[in-house]
Amino acid sequence: MNEARAPRNGIYYGWYVTATTMFIAAVTLGARGAFGVFVIPMSEAFDWNRTTISVAAGIGVLVNGLTQPVLGHLFDRFDSRKVVLISLLIVGLGTAALSLTFHYLFLVFLFSFLLSTAMSGASEGTLGPLLARWFLRRRTTVLGLMVAGGALGGLTLIPFSAYMVELFDWRVSWVTLGAIITVLALPLGFIFLRNSPGQMGLQPDGDPEPPPDESPSAQKLGLFEVEQWWQSFRSPPIWNLSASFTICGVSVGAIAIHFVPYAEEQISISPTLAGVIFGFMMGLSVVGGIGGSWLADRFGRKNVLAWVYFIRGLAYVALLGGLFAVERGIALPLISSPGLASLWVFAALAGLSWIASVPVTTALTADVYGLRALATISGISLMCHQVGSFVSILLAGILYDATGSYFLPFAVAGSLLFPAALAAFMIDERKYSVRYQSAPAGASAGG
Repeated sequence: MNEARAPRNGIYYGWYVTATTMFIAAVTLGARGAFGVFVIPMSEAFDWNRTTISVAAGIGVLVNGLTQPVLGHLFDRFDSRKVVLISLLIVGLGTAALSLTFHYLFLVFLFSFLLSTAMSGASEGTLGPLLARWFLRRRTTVLGLMVAGGALGGLTLIPFSAYMVELFDWRVSWVTLGAIITVLALPLGFIFLRNSPGQMGLQPDGDPEPPPDESPSAQKLGLFEVEQWWQSFRSPPIWNLSASFTICGVSVGAIAIHFVPYAEEQISISPTLAGVIFGFMMGLSVVGGIGGSWLADRFGRKNVLAWVYFIRGLAYVALLGGLFAVERGIALPLISSPGLASLWVFAALAGLSWIASVPVTTALTADVYGLRALATISGISLMCHQVGSFVSILLAGILYDATGSYFLPFAVAGSLLFPAALAAFMIDERKYSVRYQSAPAGASAGG
């Protein structure tokens, strides 16, 4: 029963939901990101070559993308909290079960299909829409906190997994990661997650309830708010958002897998230094994710989104400039190693824009299309992102084998970011977003 008629004293419950989603994102994305730690020990245990285990990882990325809309649709249609919790249970038990790997097909079934599907129900694709129900004015900020939680999970659980592998073995490490998800994240989600503020007699952002004489029909409604996900494809913004998010996937996929090999082989630095630079980039991504979200709540979503892609494009320009100088032996004034300098510049610019696109895209989608089908629509955008990532990972490997250089695949990824920035900037946010609608228009989208 909705007994609340005014803001409750104390902390708004939505902040508890935010903290919980941050932790869930941290352990699920951190555990999945730790897969790279297990590549060598599992390959040695089963005599797999690098291509064999990379195919399993690539299929996992693709399956995760293709199942995002499916799990998003279940989230929109049924009990959202249950979808997240059941998915989280499968992720936890499945991660622990990777310790039982005895054959390559077992790994493909468990990691590439089962876990990758379950992750679609317990990651940004569902946690973001859940948070969007609890906040309006601070929507992008809290989404940025959730995504930053995932990045922090990678920063902590990946080195932790490496330590566990070194201290014990890879099987114990998988069990430990699965236990963290099942024993810590699952109960936390069970206790604190709720479907919407209305379920607890609250309003978004902790605002007071509207006066009794203010009917639902007097509430604001965006121009393109939809009841069904497919209705969103009748309007321009979803095409801009999905196209730019696909390019986002292209730009991060190639770097996530090929940055360290590129730094070692073409810039000639040590694996340790390459890892430090990549870690620096991931650390800055937390700052960029939270900072970009804060800016988006104050200066408009689409402007910040456009700047995110533009800055990442400049990062690629710096990276390619350094490679061009190295391959042609060009010396630059005051820079002893142009290639190494370009890696640090890339890490700084790319880090600040690395995850910032995710919360801003989700918030802008919610502002334009409402909350009723948000998880499905966001799932479609995430599918586009993951497909782009999958293609870029394979394309980078193929072009490197063909040319002996990463210049061409990085040039393709970097050049696409500028059209992505333009596509985001062209969204008429003031016309389409509910944030700028001052006149009442029909019933509000539900949560």
